[in-house]
Amino acid sequence: MPKRYFDRLQTIDYLIRIKGTGKPAQLAKRLRISERTLYEFLKMMKELGAPIEYDRYKESYYYSEKGGFNIRFTKNLVTASAVLFALMITLW
Repeated sequence: MPKRYFDRLQTIDYLIRIKGTGKPAQLAKRLRISERTLYEFLKMMKELGAPIEYDRYKESYYYSEKGGFNIRFTKNLVTASAVLFALMITLW
């Protein structure tokens, strides 16, 4: 899968988080993709659990819950659940 696919996904995610996508046609043009391809990205994001909505008044997509996509490799990532598990074992 080409890197630009992930770059576009990150750009869409960022613009949704800041509620700055504009109308679908504007967003597709900005990303240099067709509207159909944009809808495919949005569908895939929704299938992965993204609560994407569209505000007709603000003319922008937004997430109905806080969150976003993280699709980069991170070294030595310690999750909160791993820390909690370690504390539970220590206290037990």
